Amino acid sequence: MSLAGVDARVVTVLDLKTPASGELQRNDYSNIARLRTHDQVKFVICDRADYDWARFKLDEYRLHERVADVLFSPSFGQVEGRQLAEWILADNLPVRMQLQLHKLLWHDEPGH
Repeated sequence: MSLAGVDARVVTVLDLKTPASGELQRNDYSNIARLRTHDQVKFVICDRADYDWARFKLDEYRLHERVADVLFSPSFGQVEGRQLAEWILADNLPVRMQLQLHKLLWHDEPGH
């Protein structure tokens, strides 16, 4: 990922794939070093194991100190938003919870 030629106002959202996504091997952790202070890192949480993994990565890379926002989203149909919120609050994590609005509005219908 090169940001050469990209307007400095552009916000990068780095999506780190969690173990339950089945796409863990797609993560390129070298991109973390390229993040700027106004960027974001997103985790879509499928279960408690994903939450614990994301919490570890948050600490391992000190993500909350690197970027403007670390986002935890409950995976639609897998983890209830309330449950994820309770885990975040119990651990006092420096993250924002974000819902997958496209899934709530269109239920993942084709073309949306």
